[in-house]
Amino acid sequence: MTKMTQGAHPYFLGFDQLERMIEQAAKSGTEGYPPFNIEQVSDTAYRISLAVAGFSEEDLSITIEDRKLVVRGRQPKTDETRVFLHRGIAGRQFMKSFVLADGVEVTGARTESGLLHIDLERTQPDPVVQTIQITKG
Repeated sequence: MTKMTQGAHPYFLGFDQLERMIEQAAKSGTEGYPPFNIEQVSDTAYRISLAVAGFSEEDLSITIEDRKLVVRGRQPKTDETRVFLHRGIAGRQFMKSFVLADGVEVTGARTESGLLHIDLERTQPDPVVQTIQITKG
């Protein structure tokens, strides 16, 4: 018996990427650092907020790689002469990724009070109706 996957259903032509995207989503961001929120700002807008206390704008990078939003943070080496009696503020590097659906675009990013806010907008594509000519063969 052949195993039929979700992307291999005969009515889902061209959706073979669906399983790959689901796997990417399951693998991405399984680590709890840094903590983050995802909020729906409007019917078509979302905001991802990551807690990045101690990171400057220069320590952070945001890229889109193959429909994945990837946020990286790397702080420069700390001064070796500093002596911490307690170190509860994590300053380690991180990588957090989010799979974006088709039509979801990043509209901006900003830092505010130790948070990195990334704004996203879902664009509404115009409906397309296409007529296919039938030729005699």
